[in-house]
Amino acid sequence: MTDISIIIRTLNEAKWLPELLSAIEKQETAGLAYNVVLVDSGSTDGTLEIAKQFGCQIETIDKSEFTFGRSLNVGCDAAPGRYLVMISGHCIPVGADWLLELCLPLENGQCDYSYGRQIWREGYSKYSEQQLFQKYFPEKSQMPQDGFFCNNANSAVSKKAWSQFRFDEEVTGLEDMVLAKQICEAGGKIGYVADSVVEHIHEETWPQVKRRYEREAIALQGIMPEVHVTFFDFLRYTTAGIMLDMSAALQEKRLLKEFKSIVLFRTMQFWGTYRGNNDHRKLSRQKREKYFYPK
Repeated sequence: MTDISIIIRTLNEAKWLPELLSAIEKQETAGLAYNVVLVDSGSTDGTLEIAKQFGCQIETIDKSEFTFGRSLNVGCDAAPGRYLVMISGHCIPVGADWLLELCLPLENGQCDYSYGRQIWREGYSKYSEQQLFQKYFPEKSQMPQDGFFCNNANSAVSKKAWSQFRFDEEVTGLEDMVLAKQICEAGGKIGYVADSVVEHIHEETWPQVKRRYEREAIALQGIMPEVHVTFFDFLRYTTAGIMLDMSAALQEKRLLKEFKSIVLFRTMQFWGTYRGNNDHRKLSRQKREKYFYPK
């Protein structure tokens, strides 16, 4: 019997997939059996060959049919495990207890959906994104947490909870938060596990950074219809983000090295957010600050 199915969405992830799968093989699970389900949407770089070498269960989805939620649903449908673990193809587990720590809250009945800590890898993550990791993935667990924030780059959900709602296949991003909100509204619980750690490696171009935040802002409108970010908000959040990051970089004696990256990242982040959130709905100041203000 398989207890845990680890689901990895891939499109040309050959660079990091061997390290990810090797780290999975080193996991100590206290007797919980697991398998790996790889859902590929048209890789041409050797991703599938690597997956076969590691004995992964391979599922495919046509690139034209891809959405974040649909790809995960394909993997979840095919997965035999009681617990469904999602990890990005460019995330690397830290330590041999990543998987067990992530799934124990489900096994113990503490929550229905858990997500773990994300940290950066030196030399690969943009400096401002490091600051975001520190904000959203702190060193202290919260079990269960308040609210429905969640992130599928490093998460686990019971198959029972997933089956009740499934991932939304239409949203442009944040399918994790859509599901987490549905679970919470049905009386379920979300938990943050600081001891389940992955290095999240983002090697995006600046236009890709903008598109990512634009997609997420569009999706957030469906989750929180009251959210509205004005052009003034774009200017204010960008300025605040740049100043806060520069202050942190100065203390670390990295300001000269990171100056350009900080300006570009925060500008692309909040320009994408503004562009994705382009209606005229009103938002309470408290909620707007929580989701978009840099600190």
